[in-house]
Amino acid sequence: MASRFAEEGLPVALIARSTATVQAVAGTLGPHGVPVLPLTADSASETELRAALDAAIDELGVPQAVVYNAAIIQADVPGELSVQRHQEAWAVNVVGAITAAAHTAPAMARRGGGSFLVTGGMPEPDPRYTSLSLGKAGLRALAGLLGAQYGPAGVHIATVTVAGPVAPGTAFDPDDIAEHYWQLHIQPPARWQHEIVHR
Repeated sequence: MASRFAEEGLPVALIARSTATVQAVAGTLGPHGVPVLPLTADSASETELRAALDAAIDELGVPQAVVYNAAIIQADVPGELSVQRHQEAWAVNVVGAITAAAHTAPAMARRGGGSFLVTGGMPEPDPRYTSLSLGKAGLRALAGLLGAQYGPAGVHIATVTVAGPVAPGTAFDPDDIAEHYWQLHIQPPARWQHEIVHR
């Protein structure tokens, strides 16, 4: 996704939990010739995530697009996880997206445009992936809520629901999936889609 947006000349801020991860991705973006800002934060930490977003805005300005792509992907059946582990999953899968939206969408709305895009999944709940199914259902609901709040001000809120494991050279190739995000970002308001399912 970062590469796809950089191809179009947009500067990119990257946020990941580890320096190694974010630096590795940043290193792939050099050929695009755009500013790249690697930052670290845990999406479950409101303080860390807001600080990273502030750093991105200070350096690159109010974003044209924000992509929330964090998730805890784990196999668990109903009743298997403790309350604490469910809360930890929910904090990453949903609450981090709320934090990111609350921190960026108002400024995009004041400017009159932008995109807030989230990675969905689990188009059908699966009892083998209970916490992830609940989290993705929560993201879908959140996108609707954010769309009602910020859509009238020109901020496109949408999800890309990925219905399988992402891997290069498969039907779930990351380059193909990334194209959905770019197309959502450039859609005119009269043609906005609010969810694309990649099967």
